[in-house]
Amino acid sequence: MSAVGVIGGGAAGLCAARHLLAAGMKPQVWEAAAGLGGTWRYSPCTGTDKHGIPVYSSMYNNLRTNLPKEVMAFPDFSFPSTEPTSFLHHSAVNQYLTDYANHFKLHSHIKVKHHVEAVEAVERSGGATGWSVTVRNLQQGATTSHLFDALVVCSGHYSSPVVPQLPGVEGYEGRQLHSHDYRHPQPFTDARVLVLGAGASGIDIAMELASVAKKVYLSHNLPSPIASDLPDNLQQVKGATEATTRGFVLADGSHVEADAILYCTGYRYSFPFLTKSCRMKVEDSLVTPLYKHIFNATFPTMAFIGIPLQICPFPMFDIQARFVTNVLTGKVTLPNPAHMLETSSRELSRHQQEGRPLEDFHLMALDQWEYMRELTEQAGEKMVPPVVQELFNAVRKLRNRSLLTYKNTNYRLTGPESYEVS
Repeated sequence: MSAVGVIGGGAAGLCAARHLLAAGMKPQVWEAAAGLGGTWRYSPCTGTDKHGIPVYSSMYNNLRTNLPKEVMAFPDFSFPSTEPTSFLHHSAVNQYLTDYANHFKLHSHIKVKHHVEAVEAVERSGGATGWSVTVRNLQQGATTSHLFDALVVCSGHYSSPVVPQLPGVEGYEGRQLHSHDYRHPQPFTDARVLVLGAGASGIDIAMELASVAKKVYLSHNLPSPIASDLPDNLQQVKGATEATTRGFVLADGSHVEADAILYCTGYRYSFPFLTKSCRMKVEDSLVTPLYKHIFNATFPTMAFIGIPLQICPFPMFDIQARFVTNVLTGKVTLPNPAHMLETSSRELSRHQQEGRPLEDFHLMALDQWEYMRELTEQAGEKMVPPVVQELFNAVRKLRNRSLLTYKNTNYRLTGPESYEVS
């Protein structure tokens, strides 16, 4: 097997190409944007671009990472030592990805401004499944199809926003915006803003808005209030359940007036290029049937990198990419499709029997480390150094109690199991 298509030129796609190329394979990466970086490539535009393609990036102008660079890096490529802070502006991360592509000589294998339109499963000689990929050259407008032995989907899952339909919202007179289209706080100057959702982006955006807004309501249904100091004009309230003309009814029956609502309500998985022949089912927060959250269990020459949620992303992408590469080169043998389908179904049933929400099936959080260990053992690869897990968990605890100041802390790795704080 040699020719491998890779959909997406962000962190996951570049990592996949790097390992496939090192193993002697021929990756072909397609990226719809004008350059590399995926979600880390900032665009001031929202909606669709001049080619009618959705703007995939959800990056906002002032975003800094909520993880330090010391744990974000790919295991074989560190962030530059010249970066003075641990929590980087998004432009520094995008530059890092460009440097990564340069270092591993990936550019000749990447076509930017190329949008994947359709993927079809094709039966090859000997019963193997190949992939016909139809791609549109956005500059020229020409559409071509290409045949590959394997396909790695790395198109991310932060581009198709979920917007809840609150009862009465059609009569709400204020501004409505999803975080996917948020770029600057200035349009909300002196406004009363309700931020719906208290995930990482909801909290970060709410705090940024507080620097210009008259009042920010952080509306959520977390089991308990966020235990951190917050800006004086930022108030935690219950989740919004209904809209009125000038505000929102909350889960506790109270009402707040707001000039705008910002939906920080997450994203759904979306792979519109997958045809029925791929035998994949994509339903909002669930992608099935996947073996190890990676392989199409029916046709394991198709793999997905980056499906898990709430993870340390680049190190996990690297482990998943190495696992995929070792399978495609024959170093690792997967179970037969029937076994993988049964395993996928059993894991989903167990998840539901444990009373866990279906939308959390790919959510890993603290379980990610055991998952990564399983992958490295099965793939015959090395686990990330213990210090990555230790520092990741330490930063998570610090962030939860010190949202206003945690990004002022800098770190330095001093060994595979130790780090320094400054």
